[in-house]
Amino acid sequence: MLTEINPKLPMRDKNVTREFYLNKLRFKEFGSADFDGYLMVERDRIQIHFFEFNELDPKENYGQVYIRTDNVDELYRSFLNDGTKIHPNGHLQTKPWGQKEFSILDPDNNLLTFGQNTDK
Repeated sequence: MLTEINPKLPMRDKNVTREFYLNKLRFKEFGSADFDGYLMVERDRIQIHFFEFNELDPKENYGQVYIRTDNVDELYRSFLNDGTKIHPNGHLQTKPWGQKEFSILDPDNNLLTFGQNTDK
């Protein structure tokens, strides 16, 4: 019945968000229409949607997405090579719950955690 999930996160500035996701994280813009105050990006089978929230205070934003990957080591290296800033407390490590993961913050303080099950 359920087939996928597309999280919706807040953004203050569509151009800044677009630039970050397309140029830093290698996403592509999804869809052919440029909707006012709305942005959709995708990479591989992952889609993230953004809605404009001009009054957002990044220090009070708790938006979070957990994204599973089948090669967390390669993804981490690619982000480092591209100069993407890793969250100070989110460098690549295997967690006690069996996930190898790392985290980054986007320009609006949305937390993106990328993880891979180490049992596979």
